Amino acid sequence: MTNRRETSDVRHYHQRARGTSRRPAQCRDARRARPCFLRRPAMANLASMRGTIPPGVIVPLHSHADPETFIQISGEIEGLSQSPEGFVWVSIRPGDIFHVPGGAKHAFRNLSAEAAVMILVSTPGIGRFFRDVGKPIAGGNRYSDPPSADAIQYFLRTAAAYGYWNATPEENASVGLSLTPP
Repeated sequence: MTNRRETSDVRHYHQRARGTSRRPAQCRDARRARPCFLRRPAMANLASMRGTIPPGVIVPLHSHADPETFIQISGEIEGLSQSPEGFVWVSIRPGDIFHVPGGAKHAFRNLSAEAAVMILVSTPGIGRFFRDVGKPIAGGNRYSDPPSADAIQYFLRTAAAYGYWNATPEENASVGLSLTPP
């Protein structure tokens, strides 16, 4: 079942996983994604990435001109979606598909004890961004350590160079996200 929801400036598409009765996701994003560019000529403007959001990790409120489509593989996260009434957090489960239009503000939080894994399909520009800001995970580790203050500043400078918008700490707090570690 495919549903479409429109707001004044954002159009979200989502699809319910086949054979389920749960509510579909509203918004998704990936962090620590590894770019894997599609090579067929007809798909030269697409990139696919596998992203993992570890337990307890948030992806702060942000937006960019590039659209993103997510397919949740495992784990459960909450995605922040924009609606005419404001922002709303929704559950994202395996099998859910969600498309974030270019320019839509979105965020994620993994409140569960399990990593959330998804496939992201977007533009090569998003792939290059993740390649530029990504760091290899040290041998044997499941996840990387929390980023240093220098790494966060590098991320923000690189995002600005790509033309991406990142919310302030106050804007993140207004949607329930704390940028200070617990």
